[in-house]
Amino acid sequence: MLRHRLHASVLALLLASPLATASSLDRFSEFLNGTLTARGAFEQKIFDQNRKLVQESRGTLAFSRPGRFRWTYVSPYAQLIVGDGTRVWVYDKDLNQVTVKKLDLALGSTPAALLAGNNDVMSAFRISDQGEKDGLEWLEAVPRSKEGNFERVRMGFGFSGLQVMEFFDSFGQTTILRFTSFQRNPKLEAGQFRFSPPKGADVIGDVQ
Repeated sequence: MLRHRLHASVLALLLASPLATASSLDRFSEFLNGTLTARGAFEQKIFDQNRKLVQESRGTLAFSRPGRFRWTYVSPYAQLIVGDGTRVWVYDKDLNQVTVKKLDLALGSTPAALLAGNNDVMSAFRISDQGEKDGLEWLEAVPRSKEGNFERVRMGFGFSGLQVMEFFDSFGQTTILRFTSFQRNPKLEAGQFRFSPPKGADVIGDVQ
């Protein structure tokens, strides 16, 4: 069974303000400085190294920077990813299994650091403007550390903000996320960024 990665965890680079003439670097900078919370929906597709579609999924997300996020997959498999500011919890409902890691280890130089991290994220990546294509302004982020399992991330900004993220991993897979229905800086309940393992679930990782 193919499972998505914590790109999801992704989770929330979502809402640069509409800047009609701004480059992708301008929009990313504006996001880091001006978006503290967001919520919305996403559609995700994963392609193998031959560009064959191997998985489609969809769900919802919310985040409160830095380090707090909730990424919920509702189709085709129920899975929940929660960052509580200290740890990242991944709950697989079908397996009744919870995986937990300390936040700094789970983020590092990962896509999640771009999404829900703090403004120091810039130092963990080599970030460059990639110009315009298909009506979007594209930015590319390459991690300086080689410890993760992805090689680069591309982000496409349209008039309404961030619309697409593309992840290229070391296994030759490409994950494409398309975002919809986003609200920027809404008031979010703190409780949605807390997680308690369900009774009877198998818990793997650092819970102390």
